[in-house]
Amino acid sequence: MNLFITNHEIYDKVICGLVPHTKKRLWIATADIKDMYVAMPGEREMIPFLGVLDQLLARGVDIRLIHAKEPGPNFRQDFDRYPRLWTQMERVLCPRVHFKCIIADGTKAYFGSANLTGAGLGAKSDSRRNFENGILTDEPSLVEPLCEQFDSVWRGACCVKCGRRKFCGDGPVTA
Repeated sequence: MNLFITNHEIYDKVICGLVPHTKKRLWIATADIKDMYVAMPGEREMIPFLGVLDQLLARGVDIRLIHAKEPGPNFRQDFDRYPRLWTQMERVLCPRVHFKCIIADGTKAYFGSANLTGAGLGAKSDSRRNFENGILTDEPSLVEPLCEQFDSVWRGACCVKCGRRKFCGDGPVTA
């Protein structure tokens, strides 16, 4: 499966489709991360995307998040509502990260232009969201190099030559 998806398709197929069905591990990389709410099946109201991640952690899914800068106060307020995120979700701050991807179980992935924000991936109306696109795939020839790129940044393989280490955290850290 290789699907070119845009705008609301990204939300439907990735945020509401791929992410909640992750079984073992979820890797997310984004340049920008903001508070984002989603409508999930069985929920009466929209919930923070961080609530979806909390539900995955409760099911035993390992989550790694790489982002380029610290999120704003609204994200932090939602983050603080989910103590499981503090102790179980791993995250790395890397100011050089500009790639955007979501990899589920090492076998399915979205990669494209959308940051992990409401305007990029969230349930915003067409008049309030960015124009985004990307690929949703389970093709090993696409997923495997994406996993390698993510893992390389995660391991710090680029840190020695980066020149911006003083702006990073201490490497892989628990949130």
